Amino acid sequence: MLASVSAWGQTAPPDAQAGGGNSTGGVHAAVHDAENRPITAGGFVDSGPVVFEDITKKSGLASWHHTMGTPEKRFIIEANGSGVGLIDYDNDGWLDIYLVNGSTYDALDGKAESPHAALFHNNHDGTFTDVAAKAGVTNDRWGFGVAIGDYDNDGWPDIFVANYGKNRLYHNNHNGTFTDVGEKAGITLGNWSTGATFGDYDGDGRLDLFVAGYVHFDRGDLPAPGTKAVSYNYCNFRGVGVMCGPRGLVGEPDHLFHNNGDGTFTDVSVKAGVNDPNKYYGFTSVFVDLNNDGKVDLVVADDSTPNYLYINKGNGTFDDDSYASGFALNQDGREVASMGLAVGDYENNGLNDLLVTTFSDDYKVLYHDDGDANYTDVSYHTGIAQDTIPFLGWGTEFIDYDNDGWKDLMMINGHVYPTVDKYDWGTTFAERPLLFRNLEGKKFQLVPPVKNTGLAVVTPGRGAAFGDLFNDGKIDVVINSLDTTPVLLRNVNADNHHWVELKLVGGAKNPRDAVGATVYLAANGMKQREDVMSGGSYISSNDQRVHFGLGDATVVSDVEIHWPGGAIEKIKLPNVDRIFTVQEGKGVTGELCTACKAGSAAGAKVK
Repeated sequence: MLASVSAWGQTAPPDAQAGGGNSTGGVHAAVHDAENRPITAGGFVDSGPVVFEDITKKSGLASWHHTMGTPEKRFIIEANGSGVGLIDYDNDGWLDIYLVNGSTYDALDGKAESPHAALFHNNHDGTFTDVAAKAGVTNDRWGFGVAIGDYDNDGWPDIFVANYGKNRLYHNNHNGTFTDVGEKAGITLGNWSTGATFGDYDGDGRLDLFVAGYVHFDRGDLPAPGTKAVSYNYCNFRGVGVMCGPRGLVGEPDHLFHNNGDGTFTDVSVKAGVNDPNKYYGFTSVFVDLNNDGKVDLVVADDSTPNYLYINKGNGTFDDDSYASGFALNQDGREVASMGLAVGDYENNGLNDLLVTTFSDDYKVLYHDDGDANYTDVSYHTGIAQDTIPFLGWGTEFIDYDNDGWKDLMMINGHVYPTVDKYDWGTTFAERPLLFRNLEGKKFQLVPPVKNTGLAVVTPGRGAAFGDLFNDGKIDVVINSLDTTPVLLRNVNADNHHWVELKLVGGAKNPRDAVGATVYLAANGMKQREDVMSGGSYISSNDQRVHFGLGDATVVSDVEIHWPGGAIEKIKLPNVDRIFTVQEGKGVTGELCTACKAGSAAGAKVK
């Protein structure tokens, strides 16, 4: 993430690890719109396609507020923001929303009440109610990341929260409440954890847990400019004094916890080869099969240090393929300040491409999968690079917002230095989202922000989760914004395209929530791929139901499910515009249709 740059008054070069700062593309000219506003908070148009509606207030989410440190952001720990987890915690078929909160120094010292995380229950009518206190998941620690996964295979999703300080693992009690079992589980760690991901890396049918580490933050030796903690550097961005880090600060290693099947985990990071001995500044992580061998690999987006890409060898260990794969650096051979991570097959060729969001003054990097998990930076070639340079990006995902069968690309943005609003740098502290439409896998086209719509919302965005909150087949977005209320963008795109979603349920020898499964669907003359993942975006966790836009097709030709344990199952779907439950070995076992005439207002559910 952060760019506290260096004593030279501009962004530090890649070899300036000891000198402080973060890696960007260098100083770029300010970009303004026709009304002379910075493009990050401008560029609005009067008319055009309306994709998202901001329904934050009427949904009830505006009742909650995120807090992290002080408004001045004197230290790096105050600026990263927190994640979002989409979870159907009560198994009623509707996604609920978990919003991680930060904290304050007074709260850490016991002098003030801790800010609380929120668990917004989906009321099925477009509104949500915060039940975090009743559910026992307020966290009350300095929170960052969240990952959703059913680690004990009891059919109920659990919540991992990554904190500065001890992490939490909330076990779902099946009655609307959770119990923090982090200490017993052995996953608490103790300094600064960020992005996490669940995945069964060793094929034993149980979800393991990977937790990225960021900076080793010592409150007894704060990284203030000009102190020993930062090697006496004076930290600047474009010649202006700012917080220090991450470069020049000591990093935190990463951790892989093996699930022992008895409620405890064992740290196997070193044995597995994913412990991050360089102590890079880790943010977002995802377990996903990249080379199509049926085993989940591991991707880690690192801030201002090379990204990690680990290939699963199938024997409990990983090969570090970061440099050989092309994912460690961008096309210039330069490490970038990777914050967010999106995984998806934007060409519909069966291969997972990767995107990382980066700092301002740098383009966001799209890595094309050339086959066998080898990647090429195609950011400029596909048309996303230039428009993204002024923005500081966080949450991101490949989403088919118009259900035409091609995965589009969305990025959530917001700066880390409040002082940017005082200078003519063409960027702002609060920024608008970016949405790129996929032009049949060849190019991406920026969707203009129409005034008074969701794409024109200007907010200091951080974590974001993407999913079908209203069971209408359209992907919505929840944004956890720094030091303010969250943003809920409902997808109201005017298309009439068809769609299907699948909620997968693993068998006795696989993770119950099917994390790690890959689904191929053929319809409308194309074949699409989706993966069930935990983690991603920016230290967040998306809807784990796989979503397919079908265009004008009213029939799905074929569905092929590659279950985590290696079994391949072909099924037929009886209809479209529905959410189907599919159990391993049993085919379709349930159906949810909110638009069916025969259904109730809440939708018809058949088991």
